[in-house]
Amino acid sequence: MGQGVHTKMIQVVSRELRMPLSNIHLRGTSTETVPNTNASGGSVVADLNGLAVKAKAAFNESISLSATGYFRGYESNINWETGEGHPFEYFVYGAACSEVEIDCLTGAHKNIRTDIVMDVGYSINPALDVGQIEGAFIQGMGLYTIEELNYSPQGVLYTRGPNQYKIPAICDIPTELHISFLPPSENSNTLYSSKGLGESGIFLGCSVFFAIHDAISAARRERGLPGPLRLNSPLTPEKIRMACEDKFTKMIPRDEPGSYVPWSVPI
Repeated sequence: MGQGVHTKMIQVVSRELRMPLSNIHLRGTSTETVPNTNASGGSVVADLNGLAVKAKAAFNESISLSATGYFRGYESNINWETGEGHPFEYFVYGAACSEVEIDCLTGAHKNIRTDIVMDVGYSINPALDVGQIEGAFIQGMGLYTIEELNYSPQGVLYTRGPNQYKIPAICDIPTELHISFLPPSENSNTLYSSKGLGESGIFLGCSVFFAIHDAISAARRERGLPGPLRLNSPLTPEKIRMACEDKFTKMIPRDEPGSYVPWSVPI
């Protein structure tokens, strides 16, 4: 999918077998070589495949480097009823702060700046990890601000693809986007103490949502409008415009509930 797993695996092989990167070549995924391979997802691809290629001792001793096994997860170490145990080898932590501007007349917003700090353990490839964090953040930003789902009263999904709802574009990227890592931490049970970062940055996109919420609240206070204010995601331009109440929004007629069949049902 372009998340850089092949590059990381080449780095692992080079480190474990002590050979230059130019001597390592990857073949396409096939059941001919790896049966029942794990799908790419869940932020565990580097963990599973990286640990599978740590075979320096076997290589030196001329032992077969092929083996078949199945990963059951961590069910044996966790009691889901009591919430006790050790479900995972690590958790990923992060924080984000975003600055936005809103246009109270049109409902449009602009992402001025975002600062992100992530706990990545020991990064195998910082450039790839920064890319994963950037991509996850932008995806989350789209989830919380522009990608709206519209259903018919009968449950038919209207917005089925990018031609029916807006996805993040270059103009939606913050003008300033800064990403930094926390100091590395040791974890002997993971691949070189690294952590999976595929999806962990998605929730950080909510920092844009809350920044817009604060901007709307500030605009309402200037106009003497009372609070508190409830806003649901995604915060589309329409919702921003209607939340910034003024004489124009009051001109929009309000239909009595139950007097009509809505075109779409909010979820």
